[in-house]
Amino acid sequence: MIDEDDAEGQLSDVYRRLSGRDGRVDHILKIHGLNPESLTGHYEFYKTIMRGRSPLSRAQREMIAVVVSATNDCHY
Repeated sequence: MIDEDDAEGQLSDVYRRLSGRDGRVDHILKIHGLNPESLTGHYEFYKTIMRGRSPLSRAQREMIAVVVSATNDCHY
C-alpha cells in the first residue's frame, strides 16, 4: 500500500478526493495504490452498490456487508 504522505501525481489527487474527515484513506482503498484507475473503479463500484438505486435500504446493505465481513473473518 502507498501511504497518503507518499502518494504523488494522480494517486495523490485520487487520495485527496477519497480521504475521510481525518484526511486518511481507508486501507480497503489503499490496496489499489499502485493502480489509481483500479482505485477509482473500486470506489465507483462501492458507491453504486451501497448508495445506488436498490430495493434494499442503506441499513440493509450495511448489514449484509457486516455479515460477509464476519463470515470472511475480516475486521473491516
